[in-house]
Amino acid sequence: MGLVGGLLGFGVGLPIGVAVAYLVYLRFFAPRRLQDPVVIRPLRDLDSETLQTTMPDIPLWVKSPDYERVDWINKFIFDMWPFLDKAICNTIRSATRPTFDQYVGQYGIESIEFGHLTLGALPPTLQGIKVYGMQEKELVIEPVIRWASIANVIVKVKVHSLQVSAQLLDLHIMLTPRVTLKPLVPSFPCFANLCVSLMEKPRVDFGFKLLGGDVMAIPGLHRFVQEKISKQIANLYHWPKLIQIPILDEASGATKKPVGILHVKVIRAMNLLKMDLLGKSDPYVKLRLSGEKLPSKKTSIKMSNLNPEWNEIFRFVVKDPETQILELRMFDWEKVKMHDKLGMQVIPLRLLTPYESKVFTLDLLKSMDPNDPHNKKDRGKLVVELTFDLFRDANNSTIVMSDGEGNVNVKRDAPPSGGLLLVSVENAEDVEGKRHTNPYAVVLFRGERKETKIIKKTRDPRWNEEFQFMVEEAPVDDKIHIEVRSKRRGLSFHNKESLGHVDINLVDVVNNGRINEKYHLINSRNGTVHVEMKWSTV
Repeated sequence: MGLVGGLLGFGVGLPIGVAVAYLVYLRFFAPRRLQDPVVIRPLRDLDSETLQTTMPDIPLWVKSPDYERVDWINKFIFDMWPFLDKAICNTIRSATRPTFDQYVGQYGIESIEFGHLTLGALPPTLQGIKVYGMQEKELVIEPVIRWASIANVIVKVKVHSLQVSAQLLDLHIMLTPRVTLKPLVPSFPCFANLCVSLMEKPRVDFGFKLLGGDVMAIPGLHRFVQEKISKQIANLYHWPKLIQIPILDEASGATKKPVGILHVKVIRAMNLLKMDLLGKSDPYVKLRLSGEKLPSKKTSIKMSNLNPEWNEIFRFVVKDPETQILELRMFDWEKVKMHDKLGMQVIPLRLLTPYESKVFTLDLLKSMDPNDPHNKKDRGKLVVELTFDLFRDANNSTIVMSDGEGNVNVKRDAPPSGGLLLVSVENAEDVEGKRHTNPYAVVLFRGERKETKIIKKTRDPRWNEEFQFMVEEAPVDDKIHIEVRSKRRGLSFHNKESLGHVDINLVDVVNNGRINEKYHLINSRNGTVHVEMKWSTV
């Protein structure tokens, strides 16, 4: 009877006790846990302790005047991130595939592959960016990057028919890199190398699961791994150490300096294809040197002629004779429709010996594909003569010649000849127009006219543009005219305005080989223009 009574009392007393405890909780404890919602208040109303706690969350462009706000970049990255995520993940898959394949077959590993790979829907954000004063040939920027991603990367490894999975998730990164773009070149994307170094130790946090278990939950391991990774990254890339990423291929010629001039004489063509209804063709030749962004040069048109003669000479600036090639394409001129292709050929410049003229009789081909069956058809021949002249040392008349196989010959006391004049218009200062100031520079030399881009609404434009002038003889008695002008878009009586000019004697450039000076502009209040000129003889 006592046992039955005890069970009955427990069954009745337990629900009553729980109900009483719940009522006591609601009466005395629950209201204490309810707090008023946080009201957004101005910073001036906060006490010093609250303000100090809030400071780390204030963007750098607010706390420091050296950093600029770049919300437009963050908006661009946000809109592009779904596509960037896929592109970056595809690149990661391609880059890691050779590494995974190296371990397959070792230690009993049968396969390694990504089970899942995504960087998440949240892109990195730039808290601010600092831009240093641009030097002559480089640009230095320091962005502050924060990335609280929801990345999810799963790698599956099959070992002796047993599958093991490792998962990386919730990656958080904060770093301040210094990015240097150098050298600045006139070819897109306008810089040849990207140099990156870290200005402080980065902060890295992430979750890691092995076989479904959270490894980072082990006491002390999370902090140890976080500090170890940050320290290793800082040891590799902390300033002044850096990683250099080439952007432009040196073989493209964008970053190389001119080494000589190629003289091309298009002599004649023979037995060309008949493209017109009357059994004739109207041929002309287009010439282009690889590695250059300049437009192709072309001969005159020979009407109704299957065996034309031109004897026309063209000149090209050579930057890398070991890799550049001369492209020759022949077309049949048409007045209305597109010009028909008659054939093409190429000549590698490594086949040339400096200062020796060489005649080539070329069989025209449909394309440079050796497996193209159309190349078996006879399309006629093209005869050209090529001469490659190296630039001489500016201090003497010694000429260094190479046969393309590492053998070098020296030739002294070469007769004077023409060469290449490089004119680099760097920048101008204190230029001001009466009606508008959108400055650009005009370079005039021996009837040739070159223009820089227009810089809008500034008195201190920076162009950094280089122009080339090839001449038959040294311009010791010539002057070069450089004028800074301003141009307003639209119809106006005062659309163009001169901001000043300067005439520079080239005798000093020829004698010294190079001049780098600032010149005071004539008919200007106090404006100057910075010009660098180099003379190279052949």
